[in-house]
Amino acid sequence: MDFAIECPINTVSLGQVSISILREFYKKKLNPNIFPISNIDLSSCTKDDDFDKWLNKCINSAQSRHSRDMPCLKLWHLTGSLSSYSKEQTLFTFYELDSPTETEIHIAKNNKNIITSSSFCKDLFDNFHPSSHFVPLGFDDYHFSRTDKEYFKDGRITFNLAGKFEKRKNHKKVIEAWVKKFGNNPKYSLQCALHNPFVKEERLRQMYVEAMFGRKFGNVMFLSFMRENKLYNDYLNSGDITIGMSGGEGWGLPEFQSLCLGKHAVILDCSSHKDWANKENSVMIKPSGKTEVYDNVFFKKGVSFNQGSIFTFNEDEFIAGCEEAIKRVEKDKLNKEGVKLSEKFTYENTANKILEILKQ
Repeated sequence: MDFAIECPINTVSLGQVSISILREFYKKKLNPNIFPISNIDLSSCTKDDDFDKWLNKCINSAQSRHSRDMPCLKLWHLTGSLSSYSKEQTLFTFYELDSPTETEIHIAKNNKNIITSSSFCKDLFDNFHPSSHFVPLGFDDYHFSRTDKEYFKDGRITFNLAGKFEKRKNHKKVIEAWVKKFGNNPKYSLQCALHNPFVKEERLRQMYVEAMFGRKFGNVMFLSFMRENKLYNDYLNSGDITIGMSGGEGWGLPEFQSLCLGKHAVILDCSSHKDWANKENSVMIKPSGKTEVYDNVFFKKGVSFNQGSIFTFNEDEFIAGCEEAIKRVEKDKLNKEGVKLSEKFTYENTANKILEILKQ
């Protein structure tokens, strides 16, 4: 099959998803014309010379092989997706809010197909696009695997909180609630991997302090950026319970990967979380309502993109969920229902569904 793919190939979440899908095309011995969005950065990946050669070949030959009559898959935000390398572009986008703007709807309509990573988002797009599809992401078994390493010898139960620090993910609210209940209790610890490359380091540290009411807690750690996936794998394995209370999510990669590794979880029952988290594999917290997403940094009110609200939660219900997750860890540290997700959701399935849509 002759087709093209335009996508980021780098260390951020969208780049990591792109790389995982590209690896599946590589394993299928396909040779798409690849057009990278921005600079290529494979520094987070485990080295694979054969894959790298294939990738470079597909990129270097794209300019001489590609025709606009070929279907093209674009993995990107709605912003910037009006442009296309093909007469028939399929856009795989990761919309995270609840109110697509007129501009976003216009861009979506100018793509032959729309693929979303959540059924919640697909339901929104069904209102204005005749060919929208839900394609779930998968477990990255190339970079992530369960380890038997003992990380702490004092019997503590460790919570992990990950993702780019921002309002949409409810990070500040989670930290505030957690330290009020568990702060300075040596039986529990909170490991925060919240590096945000779009925020200056000084401001980021200030945000951490603000989330802890200007205090220091001996059992709360803010980790520096982990550039390599093998280090991030170590981090995910070091926790017992992952916290996923984001109010608007395209998938929730750190939390999802953690469950696949057998970790327990406290998950907000909303948006894309509903596609992979349930009461058997996670402690589910019902949203208490919605709040506007605007933070004047990543989301600004009144512009043409990223308008709307995110789900929020009751702090007492969140803490009750944490206590229930602790009981699950004490009963069995391995979340067997979580591990099953790695078998149900694979990037092979993701790639197969993408190819089916491109052939339509």
